Amino acid sequence: MAEATPMAASSDNGIWRWLARPAQAPGWFVGFILHVLTGFAAVAAHYFLMWLLLRNGVSALPASAIGFLAGATTRFIFSYVKIFAPSKAIPVTLVRFVAALGLQLLANMLLLDVLLSVGLSVWVAQVATTILLTVANYLVYRLWVFK
Repeated sequence: MAEATPMAASSDNGIWRWLARPAQAPGWFVGFILHVLTGFAAVAAHYFLMWLLLRNGVSALPASAIGFLAGATTRFIFSYVKIFAPSKAIPVTLVRFVAALGLQLLANMLLLDVLLSVGLSVWVAQVATTILLTVANYLVYRLWVFK
């Protein structure tokens, strides 16, 4: 019978375990880290679709809005399944998510429009918008949507 190595035993208690089971992870900080990490997938979906639309002649604001919806779908799936362990059923959580999403979409569009109007390029403005909204989005998800 093989014995467990010290390396294998120690890795069971590390951050990888937290990432695998975030509902058991200590504190809001780990949840925020997971929110950011899975946010990369949501941002990739948003930006990829936005890029495709821009390449095909769609202007910046509609392209960003459509990409935002692709990212939002990705975000909901990861948030519901892996990050927040909500106490509400999917229909209730989904209604809250859609309401929050409407506010996030509005904030995304307004902030992007402001940054474009001061002369930032589309991608610099979109990245800045994404960074600025990350903390606000996490708080809305944690305190209301996935509560």
